[in-house]
Amino acid sequence: MEHIARFFFGVSGNVIALFLFLSPVVTFWRIIKRKSTEDFSGVPYNMTLLNCLLSAWYGLPFVSPNNILVTTINGAGSVIEAIYVVIFLIFAERRSKIRMLGLLSVVTAIFTTVVLVSLLALHGKGRTVFCGLAATVFSICMYASPLSIMRLVIKTKCVEFMPFLLSLSVFLCGTSWFIYGLLGLDPFIYIPNGCGSFLGLMQLILYAIYRKNKGPAAGAVPAGKGEDADEVEDGKKAAAAVEMGEAKVNKANDDSAVDVDEQAVDKVASQV
Repeated sequence: MEHIARFFFGVSGNVIALFLFLSPVVTFWRIIKRKSTEDFSGVPYNMTLLNCLLSAWYGLPFVSPNNILVTTINGAGSVIEAIYVVIFLIFAERRSKIRMLGLLSVVTAIFTTVVLVSLLALHGKGRTVFCGLAATVFSICMYASPLSIMRLVIKTKCVEFMPFLLSLSVFLCGTSWFIYGLLGLDPFIYIPNGCGSFLGLMQLILYAIYRKNKGPAAGAVPAGKGEDADEVEDGKKAAAAVEMGEAKVNKANDDSAVDVDEQAVDKVASQV
């Protein structure tokens, strides 16, 4: 019965995790349409990529037996997250792009190191523990990466850059894999996913508090009014330019009058 329950939560974890990996599609569609990453952070996608790679490696039969469900979903997640990272690199500003490239280099180096060490230097239980620890550490980092966005939400009191579906998926995914790890008595699964479940819950609480604040987009010009608004703005600029020109003319006239008065005073003084 325990094996059936574990399999059930593993399958449900796969389904929810797939939804989690696909939930940023709306965000990246917005990035592609606007050709800008705006205030979205690329850190969570790099950390998720690293977590997927390490978790997929940990779930392989020669590393950790009876965890193939971990490998299937994290293998798919690695492909999806790699696509997100590429899109972010294309549309990010120069400074963000350099930061993202540096972070991607670190991700590649860490995964390569773990693979080589586990294959060439470790065997049996030692390999399982080493790969499990690596996956645990970076799973916690992945779940903690949205902390920067949570801080932005608290600072701005706006949830525009913390998508609800992503937060909900983090909570459900973390909870499913937490139960899966508990049933299998695998601390390398239930510890990081327990942290993920808690942080996902915190994001949902923040969303509930600030959900009515949708950011600057709420004050945008209504649809179909853009051209009228531009004409009004151009009119204001033209009027301002005319007023500035008149002010300069008046100032020049005043300066000329002052010069004439001063010359007259000097003339009278010389006669006296």
